Amino acid sequence: MSRAGRTGRRRGRLGHVLSSVATAIGCVLFLGGFVWAAVLYQPYTVPTGSMAPTVDAGDRVLAQRIDGDQVRRGDIVVFRDSVWGGVPVTKRVVGVGGDTVECCDGRGRLAVNGTPVDEPYVRGQDRASFTAFEATVPEGRLFLLGDHRSESLDSRTHLQDADNGSVEREAVTGRVDATVWPLSGAGMVDRPGSFADLPGGISRPGPLGPLLVAIAAGAVLIFGGAAYGPLAALRERRRSLAHNGGTHA
Repeated sequence: MSRAGRTGRRRGRLGHVLSSVATAIGCVLFLGGFVWAAVLYQPYTVPTGSMAPTVDAGDRVLAQRIDGDQVRRGDIVVFRDSVWGGVPVTKRVVGVGGDTVECCDGRGRLAVNGTPVDEPYVRGQDRASFTAFEATVPEGRLFLLGDHRSESLDSRTHLQDADNGSVEREAVTGRVDATVWPLSGAGMVDRPGSFADLPGGISRPGPLGPLLVAIAAGAVLIFGGAAYGPLAALRERRRSLAHNGGTHA
């Protein structure tokens, strides 16, 4: 066998080894990322438009499974509370235990502990809740509003109930990180910076982004590794045909 043939064979063996390694790593990334995402996140279909335009009725979202003590102001959470009907509800946290939430100043802004809060996710016509209110949130509880203020049934609706319409932290089952359906509106849900200067700040982004990157990278490696064999065989066949043609000539 010629030197070129031996070199080509060594390159072929090395290529097969590398493709196998790439495929194995791809499987780990793809399956591991998928399984880990399934453990950390739960899908949820939003039944109403009370969170529009951030999340519309019928949207499919992914909510990170969290404990109630991880909730921060500005988070969009999924919770269950018997006073609210005992069904999963999606609202935005605007006040935590000890806060005084007040509506509204001349620009239609909420005030939390006397500090006006800009809420860019609220439509202009919804900036005022139409009825002034002031509520102090008991410790261990959350005050929640919908982004579509004129249509949302939220803590304002339950102000006359015990605890000023607030919900226990333990009622929270997840924090919305992304919209996944419809595809036209798919994307990550931003953490609003409006509450960042208040004590406790805002929550950090969840791990969904890195998990999606790992899944995508795994898929690329799997398909790339699987495609190497046929491509290498095709390249070798062409090389052999070219060599034989040159020999006969």
